[in-house]
Amino acid sequence: MPVIGTAGHVDHGKSTLIRRLTGREPDRWQEEQERGLTIDLGFAWMTLPSGTEVSFVDVPGHDRFIKNMLAGIEGIDVALFVVGADEGWMPQSEEHLAVLDLIDVERGIVALTKTDRVDDDLIELATLEIEEHLEGTSLEGAEIVPISAQTGSGIGSLVAALDRVASSVEAPSGDRPRLWVDRSFSVSGAGTIVTGTLLDGPVSVGDELVVAPGDLKVRVRGLQSHEKDQDVAGAGSRVAINVTGVEREAIGRGDMLARPGQWTGTSQFVATIKTARYIEELPDRGAYHLHLGSGSWPVRIRLIGGRLVRIDLDVAVPLAMGDRFILRDSGRRLVVAGGRVLDPAPPRPKRFTDEVTSLLIRALDVDADQRAGALLEFRGSDTSDRLSAHSGGGVPATGFHHGGVRLSVSERDRMAARIRSVVEGYHDLHPLRPGIGIAELAEGLGLGSAVTTALIDTVDSVEVSGAFASSIGFAVSFSPQQRSTIDGAKQQLRAAGTAAVPRVSELAIDPTLLHAAVRSGELVQVSSDFVYLPEQIDELLAVIDSIDEPFGVSEFKDRAGLSRKYAVPFLEWTDDTGRTVRTGDVRRRR
Repeated sequence: MPVIGTAGHVDHGKSTLIRRLTGREPDRWQEEQERGLTIDLGFAWMTLPSGTEVSFVDVPGHDRFIKNMLAGIEGIDVALFVVGADEGWMPQSEEHLAVLDLIDVERGIVALTKTDRVDDDLIELATLEIEEHLEGTSLEGAEIVPISAQTGSGIGSLVAALDRVASSVEAPSGDRPRLWVDRSFSVSGAGTIVTGTLLDGPVSVGDELVVAPGDLKVRVRGLQSHEKDQDVAGAGSRVAINVTGVEREAIGRGDMLARPGQWTGTSQFVATIKTARYIEELPDRGAYHLHLGSGSWPVRIRLIGGRLVRIDLDVAVPLAMGDRFILRDSGRRLVVAGGRVLDPAPPRPKRFTDEVTSLLIRALDVDADQRAGALLEFRGSDTSDRLSAHSGGGVPATGFHHGGVRLSVSERDRMAARIRSVVEGYHDLHPLRPGIGIAELAEGLGLGSAVTTALIDTVDSVEVSGAFASSIGFAVSFSPQQRSTIDGAKQQLRAAGTAAVPRVSELAIDPTLLHAAVRSGELVQVSSDFVYLPEQIDELLAVIDSIDEPFGVSEFKDRAGLSRKYAVPFLEWTDDTGRTVRTGDVRRRR
């Protein structure tokens, strides 16, 4: 269902023409009808001769209501540009054309209205003037149709022209619906109603949606398009949605309805920038307003290399790569620039080199998966959910991913090299330890432990063993002095026997070397106080195997010839290692 948006100077006959075409009154407010001046957005529809049903969004032309005009530009497929033959090209004609050019509306028809008030020579001059002004814009070459809404002259030709252009509009697709609200009101017995142009996907009765900015949940109670009830409204439709779960005062123009989890808000983005042709320079300093969707927000801008702009907001707005926007200088009350969102949430710090800029610009007009890939390549790493939201539902085709975290190919390679370096450096600093702890390594990389473990699996020279990462083939090796110390501790244990092994604090060995000996299997630690030789462990386990079940501590210590201070920690160790099972005060062999 193509959406046709009017544009043009105040009092050039936009609303009168819509009434003539559709038989409907686009001016909804009594004040508008009394003054003959469109203040806010108006809506109407008709079926063209080919059977194509189209919606009209009628926008105000007066410069005092340009904010309202900009709220209606989202989702316009075809421009119906209106120029009065009696006045010709006027200031608002130029500003409205700038808006259409900046958001790249390429389909359009120019209606040269009020021809009943002028002669043929003036009509020809006005036509030449319009062609001259359209030159170099997105509407260059648009058909110009002289008409009179009062007499009906040329209306048939205009309808035929609209039909030809509207038939070239491709039906939108997708499964990420969003609707920028341009009106909200209450209806007795129904509750809150919002209207707008549905973009990027369908909505059905019963769907749960969220209001953004924010996360207020609502449910679709009913749908209408062109005053007809619908079970499902398709992308591109002008719709009215009856929502439950929200009061009329809590939702309004500038809010967006979308499915939960599909969009994320951002308060800073980087975009391409193009100034209106009547603007010589766009300074960083200024009182700017961003117009995107149906919303308007004060922003701060910083130009980047002449091609890009960074825009900062005070609120988080849901954006996707490729979204179009308008910048207006509120001090001068003038549209000054427009552009497209490149990265909805660029990482800091990040330099926009020519190579990076070209990468992202090329991705603006490709599919969502390629946009997600370009964003990942630029950012280096991000979550799958954010990449999907910012690309319009895309999934990168390359790179590393695990548990919802993604790394670009270059970032994965960089991280792999860093892992090798960190692990090797750790071995050099701590040659007696089995490797660096996964948690410590993950913290240094800025990744979670699970992601780090999965990433190590892609590194050919590093392996994971338990809670540690080490170089493949790494083994603790003892110096002659360390070997002598370990052998001395072993001799102490052997001389004492199982009945009187010294405490760890009594062994002539430092804790680091002791732990290395335990990890190498030369000693077995059964508690913080006691270690044994492996053959001593075997001797005590043989005692357990010889005792009738169930047995208590007394039976074990008497059979092994141990005091209670040795028997209890040893049996607790056999419990912990799964060799025995304790039930109350007795144990059984497992």
